[in-house]
Amino acid sequence: MTTETPPPAQSPDSWLDPGKTNIQLIYVLYLAGFVIGITPLIGIVIAYVNRGKAGGWIETHYTWAIRTFWISFLGGIVSFILAFILIGFLMMIAVAIWVIVRCVVGLQAVGRNEPIANPQSWML
Repeated sequence: MTTETPPPAQSPDSWLDPGKTNIQLIYVLYLAGFVIGITPLIGIVIAYVNRGKAGGWIETHYTWAIRTFWISFLGGIVSFILAFILIGFLMMIAVAIWVIVRCVVGLQAVGRNEPIANPQSWML
């Protein structure tokens, strides 16, 4: 008589599955982008892969995270172009602060299990 052990059960909220832990990972990857430049690209891929799968209030966070990436990307390009006339350096600082604030707001809302009030917003 052989007994087979069942495979270990997966955690219902692992890092790559849609849910609270996954969106926290995305926000942290965005913030880590200030030190390790490639991590926001990883975060946006994860956000697009998991968008539409979580349902409920988590979906507002995926929308918020995706918009944060693209708006900051656009702001970075405009800042780079304007850096040649020196105003772009101030804009780079403003974009960096904007990204940090949006990530912190998102992380706080996820910690409280709350949706983002207006995920389509350009501001907060």
